[in-house]
Amino acid sequence: MSDEVVFERHDHTGLVILNRPKALNALTHEMVRALYTTLKEWASDPALRRVVVTAAGDRAFCAGGDIRYVWATGRERHAEAVSFFRDEYRLNVLIKRFPKPYVALIDGICMGGGVGISVHGSHRVTTERTVFAMPETGIGFFPDGGGSYILSRMPGQTGLYAGLTAARLGQADCLWAGLATHAVEARDIDAILKRLLAGAELEKTLAEASVALDMSPLQELKSDIDHFFSKATLEEILTGLAGADAGMKWARETLETLRARAPSSLAITFNEIMLGRDLSFEDCMAMEYRIVTRILRHEDFYEGVRSVLVDKDGAPHWRPNRVEDLDPAVIAEHFQPLPEGELAFD
Repeated sequence: MSDEVVFERHDHTGLVILNRPKALNALTHEMVRALYTTLKEWASDPALRRVVVTAAGDRAFCAGGDIRYVWATGRERHAEAVSFFRDEYRLNVLIKRFPKPYVALIDGICMGGGVGISVHGSHRVTTERTVFAMPETGIGFFPDGGGSYILSRMPGQTGLYAGLTAARLGQADCLWAGLATHAVEARDIDAILKRLLAGAELEKTLAEASVALDMSPLQELKSDIDHFFSKATLEEILTGLAGADAGMKWARETLETLRARAPSSLAITFNEIMLGRDLSFEDCMAMEYRIVTRILRHEDFYEGVRSVLVDKDGAPHWRPNRVEDLDPAVIAEHFQPLPEGELAFD
């Protein structure tokens, strides 16, 4: 096993350290497999009472999955690329079902796949350095790793807004929206971890370290978000934003943001969040597996990653380049059952 993810046992606590700081602790396929194998063993180990997940470096908890690997393999080795997501989604379900306290110390960037290995756990501890985002619509992808489940359960339409725009949320936003369970100061993370590894009582330790926060910026925007995003279709959202009063800067900027995202990704994201509201977590993950299997055959994903992560020119050429020109049948196909078999869980 590589040292990209480290597993340690401290009395009754299992410790996981994501250890790719130069890559912002992005998840490789090997890391995903190692996490699944070890967490599955720890779930049934009577000697372990809880798991704590932390990360090396001071910039990121986990910036997502190794999307450049998927970009490099997806066209010619589609099954290999899909297998990364199959294993990642099975890991997400394992964490959601984990029978013991699962404590994620989210100090820094937490995006994409990082959300999947943190937010589904029982205890999500944030700091003032936490940056939460699902930025996938900017690279021709979609919020996965359980995004359809968590975004659809945020207050009002704020999850839909966050998923479509890739808005970056801070500590207060995460706590208010239910993405986090605790807010602490970054300077206290090491002390919290030390206490937990020494066997301190979990709830008491986190309660004593918790801090009060000002009102969440996302909460302040909720009434406007609900007004513009409580629409039956994506097209109606865009039309409403375009018709906002000229002096409403937020609406104008939000429209500009959406117009820059991949139209196909916006449509897929809108539909997955709408459907996710009525689905169990496992059904959400099965839906996301259907989507990812299809989206990796879509040119927008490869163009988006090229533009943002490879060439970094910031000038993607989406096909089509307007939501109004999308074929509804093409979007609907992403959600259909898979002839080759659905995602299965243990």
